[in-house]
Amino acid sequence: MRSILLISLLVLSACVSDKNYMQAQHGDASSLTSYAMSLIGTPYKYGGDSPDSGFDCSGFVDHVFSHTLDINLPRSSGEMSAMGKAVRSNDLRTGDLVFFDTLHSRFSHVGIYLGDYRFIHAPSSGGSVRVENMLDDYWRRIYNGARRITLLN
Repeated sequence: MRSILLISLLVLSACVSDKNYMQAQHGDASSLTSYAMSLIGTPYKYGGDSPDSGFDCSGFVDHVFSHTLDINLPRSSGEMSAMGKAVRSNDLRTGDLVFFDTLHSRFSHVGIYLGDYRFIHAPSSGGSVRVENMLDDYWRRIYNGARRITLLN
């Protein structure tokens, strides 16, 4: 009887999930990056958060996650850097957030990792959404880390 009760509890606890967490499936990362790539060429706009008005880096990332995965991220890259879980650079997966120090401030810039050391982002004034290679000297020198988003809120 104890064995049956223990097995029942284990089965039921496996069915219970914390709805504040999710593990993105490969398809989710694929749709996320496909949509992000469809926005290439959208102009940079400070404070921008839509394809119509343009994007800044965090507005771009939040828009892509909200549009494809229904995940709303904080508005600033610094706040985004506290979300999810830290990921080592050799463990990066498609869809992870990658952070850079572009303003002499940690986590002042964010993009979405695409794989093969490439990421997509909204760069700076005068630029537009584009793909960059993380192994380029500039990006390698200012890389701050990465996060895998697992929170739904």
